[in-house]
Order: sequence, then C-alpha cells, then structure tokens
Amino acid sequence: MRRLKLSIAFSISYKVGGIVSEDNGIILKMENITKTFPGVVALDNVSIDLKKGEVLGILGENGAGKSTLIKILAGNYIKDSGDIYIDGQKFEIKNPSEAMASGIRVIYQELNTINNLTVTENIFIGEQIVKGPLRVVDWKKMTKKAEDLLATMNVKLDPHAIIGDLSISEKQIIEIAKAISKEAKILVMDEPTAALSAEETQSLFKIIKTLKSRGVAIIYISHRLKEIFEITDRVTVLRDGKKVGTLLTGDSDSNRLVEMMVGRDIKDMYPKRDVSIDGVVMEVRNLTADGFNDISFSLRKGEILGIFGLLGSGRSSLVKSLFGANKIKSGEILVNGKRLNIKNPRVACDEKVGLVPLDRKAEGLALIMGVKENITLANISELGKSFLISRNLERKKAEKWVDEIGIRTPTVDQEVNSLSGGNQQKVVLAKWLESGSQIIILNEPTRGIDVGAKIEIYKLMQDLCEKGSSIIMISSELPEIMSIADRILVMSKGKLTSEYSKKEASEEKLLQSACI
Repeated sequence: MRRLKLSIAFSISYKVGGIVSEDNGIILKMENITKTFPGVVALDNVSIDLKKGEVLGILGENGAGKSTLIKILAGNYIKDSGDIYIDGQKFEIKNPSEAMASGIRVIYQELNTINNLTVTENIFIGEQIVKGPLRVVDWKKMTKKAEDLLATMNVKLDPHAIIGDLSISEKQIIEIAKAISKEAKILVMDEPTAALSAEETQSLFKIIKTLKSRGVAIIYISHRLKEIFEITDRVTVLRDGKKVGTLLTGDSDSNRLVEMMVGRDIKDMYPKRDVSIDGVVMEVRNLTADGFNDISFSLRKGEILGIFGLLGSGRSSLVKSLFGANKIKSGEILVNGKRLNIKNPRVACDEKVGLVPLDRKAEGLALIMGVKENITLANISELGKSFLISRNLERKKAEKWVDEIGIRTPTVDQEVNSLSGGNQQKVVLAKWLESGSQIIILNEPTRGIDVGAKIEIYKLMQDLCEKGSSIIMISSELPEIMSIADRILVMSKGKLTSEYSKKEASEEKLLQSACI
C-alpha cells in the first residue's frame, strides 16, 4: 500500500455561486422533518439550521436518525412531512439530481467509488466534460482538470490509476476531491476521517477551513468527539429519531455530549481494568514481511497490547502476518511456547488466533448472509459436514452469542448488512469467540461506530481478558489506545520504534515515536 501524502499547506480556488443570503446568515433550514419506515419512526419533527461559512456537527448513536436526515437532504429519501429552505427559498428535493442542482454535495461514509473505473472517471462521474456537437467525452481536458485538482490538494495520485487498486484512505480522498470539484453551497461529510491517518485528518481540516472562508456551509458527522471539538462551530445531537438539542461547541464538553447521545449519565467512557496479566502466550521474534522488518515483541495472558502508528507504518501488515494473511519472509511466531508456521488464516484459526480486520465489511463479514451464518463461519466444522450441517445447533450457538455480548438484531436470521456498524463489529467478534480464539487481534475495533457501541466494545474487551484471552489492538485514536492498552508498541516506516507502559505513555511521546 503506497502512502498517501496530503500537505498541511493547502490552497484551493473554489467558487460558490448563487448565495443570496446575508453574511453569516442562515443558508439551510430543515424544519419539522419526519420520516417513517414500516414499524419505525426514523425522524420525528427534527429541525436544524446551517449558516453560511459554518461547520455544524451532528452527533448521535447509530440509529439516531443522522443518515436518514442526510439522505433526505441529498434526495435519496423523500420526507413524510416538514419543509426544507435553501437561501430562504422552499425546496422539494425529490431526487439526488435536484439536490445537486440546489448546491448540495454529500460525501458518504460508505464509499461510492466504482472500483473498475479510473480516478478521473470517478471524480467526474455523471458530470463528464464533453466537446463538439456530438458531445463526446473530452478525456484530455477531464484528465487535466483531475490532475490540477489533485495537485492543488497536494495528493500524489495518478489520475489514470484504477480505483480498485487504491487503499481505503486513497478512495476516501477521491470522494472528497469529487465533492469539492463541484460548485457547492452545502457540503455534507459523513465520517470523512474514518480511514484517514492523523496527518491526513489535519490536512482535511485545512481543506474544511478554506472552504469555510469561501462561504461553504458544512455539515460534519463524526463519532470522534475530538474532531467535533476541533472543527465544528455548533453541534446538534439526535437520539432515537428526535433532536435532543443544539449547542455552541465551545460551550460544551465530551461528557455532556455523550450523555445527550446515550440518554444516561456516563461516569467513565473507558472501563477500569483490574485483570491479572500472566505468562507469555505469543512471542514474535525478528519477523519480516512486506510492509515491516525485524519486529520482535511478546503478548501476555490477559493483556491488551496496543499498536500505534501512522498510515504506512506497517502495523496492518504486521497483524495480517500474525493471522497468516500476509506471507512471512523470515522470523518466527511462537504461541504458548510452540513455534508455528502460520502460512494461512486456517492455521491461525486452528491455533486459536482470530482477526477482526480494518474493513469489516470487505474482509470480516459475509454481508448477504444472516447473523447466525456469520457467527458460526469460522467454526463450521462443529456443525456437521457438507449438507448435513445442523441448523438447530447453528441457531443455538448464534443465539448464545447474540445474548451474551448484546448484538442488537431482530433475529439471528437477519442479514448482517442491515445491522449498525457497532453490531456488525460484535458479529465479527462473536465469530472468533465461537471458534474459541484465545488471542484476538483487533484492527481499529471502534472505527465508524458510535459512542455507545464503543463503550460496549471496551467492556467486552475487558470481559474477554478477565476470562483469559489476550488482545492485540491497533488504534489511531490516541485517547483510546492510551486508556485501553496495558502496553503500547509504536511503529514507523515498518519498524518498531518504541514501547511504553500505560503509565509512561503520552500523546506527545507516541506521536514523536510514530514520526521517527
């Protein structure tokens, strides 16, 4: 995976047309928006307003109504009732084309890139540049515009590159480039930093500040509270389809926002650990593979071992190698004192090593299958052979984990594609618990899930350690890794640069070690 570089120094020529409202005036009003689905009130008389040149944060747990509200604004859903005003003019947005014509652009959390097309084709999809009376696509001009846009953003990316060959973070940047290449009054960003490194996130914030200065109004949705406080002017909180309130960001704090989101008092987001840590269960000696070189460390029973590093540091390549998904060139891995040749994931599974991957949808779940099939997938041999699989046993095993770790699903037959991000993550965890994994590797375990689900994941991690499991956790969120991990390894440029105990670690130390 090539490392994507975004320069902090960012300048952009951006035109905002058609704004007739007064400076700092209201550019968008969504009043008393209601939307119902069969058996569910997704939005119940929700009202928000957005000012020109403002960043409005929208917070809420999965299922709070954030996505429904945005899809109504984008023309993907039609509201049941309520009114939408843009620049004081009432609009009935019935489809995405009408939304775009109104100056609305949306960057969704679920990437909309088309893998078999090029970077240029993705940026200009649906709005190709044409020439001549026959209106044929002007590939030369379109490629040049894509090159200019990427150069302006200081993104080192070939406009002819096929999207399917890019990393998740590179695809995310293409989505941002696609949105800002158009003339927008209102830009909606739904979890835009979910796949970005800390450096790339800061560069994105530079982009946002530049757009603000040009008068663009931005709705910013994120589960990362630190980002909300860093980039937004006001924040609106939704819960169970209703608006809880809107606050000036500077007048709020994390505890207050979390309590508004979950509807209860949160004493401590991170559970207190009191788990005895015993002998070594995994030892890695001088391990080398594509993406990293000469890595050595140990993992103890009951321990949560954190791994921190910037994008391109080699941390994901390392944990994939521990799981047999990345070919090892040299070195050795010992589990419970036994030297293993983990040449593929099947060997890792047999040795009770499980991996919750970075991209749970692409690598961790069979999306069109039910909860029960996903939970039992890694341990299917215990259900029988071929067509003689016991469906009753499969259901019992799945129901056990649904109940034990609190997966919210109507039934175990529900397709996992319809579950929230937090519940999908629990299904992946349940798969490895069902297989009996004693060493569980979590690559960004709380990426893209809401605060309430994060707290549940943290508690589940502690419960697993109390029962004798050991955890290796990659996290890009410094407060998270410093609060959850017992020890933290730091990687940079494919090498292990530092190791810190929980007491020794600080944000400054971790970042310095990650930039060596």
